[in-house]
Amino acid sequence: MASRTSTLKFFSLLISSFAIVQMAMAGDPDILTDFVVPPNGTVDGNFFTYTGFRVLVGGAPPTAFKVLKASLAEFPALNGQSVSYAVLQFPSGTTNPPHTHPRSAELLFLVQGSLQVGFVDTKNNLFTQTLQVGDLFVFPKGLVHFQYNADSKKPALAISAFGSANAGLVSIPSTLFTTGIDDNVLAISFKTDVATIQKLKAGLAPKP
Repeated sequence: MASRTSTLKFFSLLISSFAIVQMAMAGDPDILTDFVVPPNGTVDGNFFTYTGFRVLVGGAPPTAFKVLKASLAEFPALNGQSVSYAVLQFPSGTTNPPHTHPRSAELLFLVQGSLQVGFVDTKNNLFTQTLQVGDLFVFPKGLVHFQYNADSKKPALAISAFGSANAGLVSIPSTLFTTGIDDNVLAISFKTDVATIQKLKAGLAPKP
C-alpha cells in the first residue's frame, strides 16, 4: 500500500512538473486553423498585407526617438501567428528607455548607424554591446533592456522581431513615475526624498 501511495505521489509530481514546464515555455496560444478569420469574415491578399512601414520610404527622419509597430493591434492577420515587428528610429543622442517585453524575446537587427544596447538579467548582471550595421542582438524575454544612439551626428535605424503577435511593453520610467505610485513609496525605494521624486514625475508628465 505504501509503495502504491509513493508511486501515485511520484506520478502526481511528474505530471505537475510537466505542467509547470509547459507554462514556462508557453508563448502565444496555438491555433487549430491556418489563420484566424476576422469578425467580418473577409479574407484576401489585403488581409495578409501591412502597409504601415511605407512611411519609412523617402520620409523625413524623426526629431525624437520613434517606434513603428506591426503587432496584433496594427496588423490583425498576425493573430495566432506568434510573430511581430517593430522599426526603431534613433536621431542622434536619443534612447529607447529601459523597458521589458513580458511575452517575448526581442531580436534586434541594426541597419543604419550604431547603437549601444544592453540588458540586465535576474542576478543583476549587465550585458552591453556597441552594435554596428549588420549586427544582431537578442534581448531575452522579460528582462529589462535599452538602446542608445550615442553618435552625435548620425541617426540609427533598427528592426526588431518578436516571437509574439503582442509582445507587450512595460516602460520602467513610465511604470514607476506616471502611474500614481505614492511618492513616499518611491522615495523610500530609491533612498531619496519626496521632492526629488516629484521632480522626476514632473519631467515625465505629458507636455501641454
